Amino acid sequence: MKLHKLLLSGAIALSALSMSAAHAKDWKTVTITLEGAYAPWNVTNPDGTLGGFEPELAAYLCKEMKVECKLVASDWDGMIPALNAGKFDVIMDALSITDERKQVIDFSIPYANTHAGFATQKDSPLVNAAGTGSVLKLTPGQTGVAEIEAMKTAFKGKTIGIQAATVYAKFIYDNFGSIATVREYKTGAERDLDLESGRIDLAFDDAVYFGTTFEKANGALVFTGPEFGGTLFGIGEGLGIRKADTDLKAMFDKAITAALADGTVKTLSLKWFKTDVSP
Repeated sequence: MKLHKLLLSGAIALSALSMSAAHAKDWKTVTITLEGAYAPWNVTNPDGTLGGFEPELAAYLCKEMKVECKLVASDWDGMIPALNAGKFDVIMDALSITDERKQVIDFSIPYANTHAGFATQKDSPLVNAAGTGSVLKLTPGQTGVAEIEAMKTAFKGKTIGIQAATVYAKFIYDNFGSIATVREYKTGAERDLDLESGRIDLAFDDAVYFGTTFEKANGALVFTGPEFGGTLFGIGEGLGIRKADTDLKAMFDKAITAALADGTVKTLSLKWFKTDVSP
C-alpha cells in the first residue's frame, strides 16, 4: 500500500550493491520486518510481540517453508533501503506491488488485494460525497472520473491527512493537491487522532485499515466517497524481497500459493478484516 520517491535513488544504489555481493543462501532463518502499527494488518501487542493478519499469515508461510522466521518492527518510511542494506530479509507491511518499487526490490506473488478510501467525521458536511457506497476500479493515471471531479469541488480548501511514503499519498497529491491542503503523518494512527479531533477534515488510506480505526473511534468516523480499487495502487499487497534473493522469492511464492489454495488467507482475512481480501 506505500511509496517514498525520495528514497528511490538511494535504494537503487543499495540494490545494485546487494546484488553484486549476492551469494546462494541456505535459508534456515528469515527475518521479516513489519511496522507493528498498522492494525489490523500488523500491530504491536502489550507484551511487545507482533500480532495481526500478517504475523499470523507469516507463521503459516514459514511453517510451510520449514524455516524459522523472526519478526521485527521498524519504521515504515525506511523499510526499502534497509531491506537492500541487509538489515532484514523480507518486508511484510501491506506493501503494494508497483512498477516503481520493482525498480529497486522484487516482490512475492500478492497475498491480498484491498481498496482505499476517504474517511471523515460522521457529522461532517463532507459525508456522502459522490460515489459513497460504491467501488471504483481504476487504472494508474486514469482521468476524467466523474466522482473524483465531484469530490474535488466538495473538498476544495479542506485538509486531507495521509501517511507519508505511501501509494495513497501519490494519489492524493496527483488528484487533490491543487485544491486541498495535504498534511503528511509518520503513522496512520497519528493522522487518525487529528481526524477524530477535527484538526483535519479528511483522511485517505486502506479501507480495511479504516475498519479498525472506525471501531476504535466508536462510530465517530465514516467513509465518504467511493472506495478505489482496480490496478490504481498496483496488483495487490506482496512481500518485499531483495532482487538478489530469487530463491527466497520462489519459496514464499510457493507458500503463498498454498495459503490461498487451502483457504488460510480467506480464514485470516475474515478473522482480522471481516471480509475476504484474497487476490
